Amino acid sequence: MRRPSGWWRSPKPLVFGVCLVPLALLVLDGFQGRLGANPVETITHATGLWGLRLLLLTLSITPLRRLCGWNRLIAYRRMLGLFAFFYASLHLSTYLVFDQFFDLRAIWDDVLERPYITLGFSAFVLLVPLAVTSTNGWIRRLGKRWVTLHKLIYPAAILVSAHFLWLVKADYRESGIYALILALLLGYRLLPVRTGKRRRSRTAQANGAMGRVSR
Repeated sequence: MRRPSGWWRSPKPLVFGVCLVPLALLVLDGFQGRLGANPVETITHATGLWGLRLLLLTLSITPLRRLCGWNRLIAYRRMLGLFAFFYASLHLSTYLVFDQFFDLRAIWDDVLERPYITLGFSAFVLLVPLAVTSTNGWIRRLGKRWVTLHKLIYPAAILVSAHFLWLVKADYRESGIYALILALLLGYRLLPVRTGKRRRSRTAQANGAMGRVSR
């Protein structure tokens, strides 16, 4: 039986479409006048929240691969990461265009005086080189340095989570849940390092003992 060709062999187009659903629903709400009393705030919150969710989903790929053996998930990590940057860009653009109307003086004052904006802007700055160098060409050009560069996703995610926590003024439950998820995802990445160190230590001790016995 002939195997299906094209996108039928891969669910990537489906994942791509699902990642666009939040934006489509937001646009639909806008056309139907369901963005509430402050549409700019609604759009800013929604795009920022989906940027955070997709960033956490991107970080969850490695733990899911190791725990469940779902190696095919690696094929979607770049797409999810780029969509996280896409929603972060919409989040920032909404603030710059519809909130501040490109008033550079007011924007600069916000960055300096409002800590949660400082954190959010810093996170976006860290995400920019990750998005730019996500192509196969950049991966080849940078070689091993590409892996080092893309570790910036960790401090960027921490800054995004802190941005959300600092933004909330009363109910910290939602932002706290995302912060806890991030802590678990980052904490899990320390386990292989510690395990590897313990194994190397045991191996070195065993080799040392064998050397003493042989003498």
